[in-house]
Amino acid sequence: MTKRTQLALATALVAALALGASGCSDPKKGSTGAGASNPAAANDGKVLGGTPVKGGTLTVLSNQDFAHLDPARNWVMPAMDFGTRLLYRTLVTFKAEPGKAGSELVPDLATDLGTPSNGGKTWTFTLKEGVKYEDGTPIKAQDVKYNVERSFAPDLTGGPDYAAQYLAGAEGYKGPLQGQHLDSVKTPDDRTIVFELKRPVAEFSATATLPTFAPVPQSQEKGTQYDARPFSSGPYKIESYDRDKKLVLVRNEHWDPKTDTVRKAYPDKFVVVMGLKGGQIDDRIIAGEGADASTVQYMDMRPESAPKVLPKQDVKARLLAESQGCTEMLSLNNSRAPFNDPKVREAMQYAVDKEAVVTAGGGPALNEVATAYLPPALSGGKQADTLKIAPAGDPAKAKELLKAAGKETLKVSLAVSTGDKGKAEAIQQGLSRVGIEVVIDTIDPGAYYDVIGDLSTTPDMTLSGWCPDYPSGSTWIPFVFDGRTIKEKGNQGNNSQFRDEATIKRIDEINAMADAKQANQAWIDLDAEIMKKSPAVPVLLERKPLLVGPNIAGAYGHPVWTGTIDYGTVGLKDPAKSQG
Repeated sequence: MTKRTQLALATALVAALALGASGCSDPKKGSTGAGASNPAAANDGKVLGGTPVKGGTLTVLSNQDFAHLDPARNWVMPAMDFGTRLLYRTLVTFKAEPGKAGSELVPDLATDLGTPSNGGKTWTFTLKEGVKYEDGTPIKAQDVKYNVERSFAPDLTGGPDYAAQYLAGAEGYKGPLQGQHLDSVKTPDDRTIVFELKRPVAEFSATATLPTFAPVPQSQEKGTQYDARPFSSGPYKIESYDRDKKLVLVRNEHWDPKTDTVRKAYPDKFVVVMGLKGGQIDDRIIAGEGADASTVQYMDMRPESAPKVLPKQDVKARLLAESQGCTEMLSLNNSRAPFNDPKVREAMQYAVDKEAVVTAGGGPALNEVATAYLPPALSGGKQADTLKIAPAGDPAKAKELLKAAGKETLKVSLAVSTGDKGKAEAIQQGLSRVGIEVVIDTIDPGAYYDVIGDLSTTPDMTLSGWCPDYPSGSTWIPFVFDGRTIKEKGNQGNNSQFRDEATIKRIDEINAMADAKQANQAWIDLDAEIMKKSPAVPVLLERKPLLVGPNIAGAYGHPVWTGTIDYGTVGLKDPAKSQG
């Protein structure tokens, strides 16, 4: 699902790297002027540090707390990676490998990828024998059913909406906390779970990789407090969790590697230190001294750190910067003026200076200009360019459209996560060219999606990304542009509050297609139609730059979790050198 500094600094970075390419170029192909390859892509598809040695403490340095660790609420990509690799298992998961192989589905708690019947409207999974929780009690099919039901609870906001979209008879269901249960999820015995869907879903095996399909025993239910202490079915359990400060994971002695082909659980302990400044994290890992040799970073390296990394071979060798496979967008609040006017929204497509936002985000080494909503992985490897607008925008055309709408001057609000302030300022400067004044509100990254997901606090514009949960357009357009997904609280994806009947009708038609190739092309065509209605402005395609310490081994950016380090396989070269 989801996913900075002064422009002068970033501009200096671009010059220093001699990356003469425009923002639209393919960074893997390098500069169109100099022919040089992108230094940030040097480790694409590689595993850094060799094979880990079992033991020691691996420390994760972060500028923020997790949005949610409750598997019913966990729908932010890095947190999904962390939760599903370390704390809880799902019915199905993804292979632990870099590159294309990492997108391959493999069984996790289930014995296989599920068995469809009834024309793809019924899916049956059988749990493996011997899978246990942290207290040694067996994991049961009823526990998976219970967590699926929890995902409907109005108080447990923020999580994936797939169960609500796919399960039969789920309309109006409010979760199990008051004793109601879903008839469309059946558990005929402790190891069998059956899902009855409202329509055929050929890719339901991939859906079962989401945290929604992890087990939560009803006896452990703590409502909103479950976030602070998920009951472990994975290789680690929570020893302590001081919100916004530190999380400590230790081994779950009842996790049996014989039942788990994916997670290697090399370290004895994971320690997540939160609330640090991004530049401070970068500097510590670049130096890599003492305990910091055994650290990785949770969120992206800051753009201003790139000159300390990319020109230095020994440090660049410790940089992962895989493509995120997501599209970052400027979402326009279609529910109220001025963006309830299609002409004003269209003007925004021409007004934004995407080239400046690329520069603010670290330059073309780390970003490309986005020209459509669907990311390249969902549109044949290349984004469409329906509107054919120059990367720096077209201020004259934007002014013309605003004048036609009777809105020659505007004042609007923009909310961004703290780390995106530089991008926000680039957007602000670009829009000022056409008479639009932007007031920026920066929000703590750990609270950002909760704030913009509450319709009572949603501003005029938000900057956020959307990533496919697995390689299918059905994981993208319906969540971002289907008006039926909008919620009063916990709104995810459709930050534009775009309600368009023609789009909704077409989404249902594509979802009903049995031919995957036909559906894929239909999503691409619908993307172009939505672009013309301009509910949001696609801005960037990003890499995910992550530094690791010199004592880290087995590190790679996983292709599904937007290039985040696969926590299931990372570890240490020499555990004796770690501390904590």
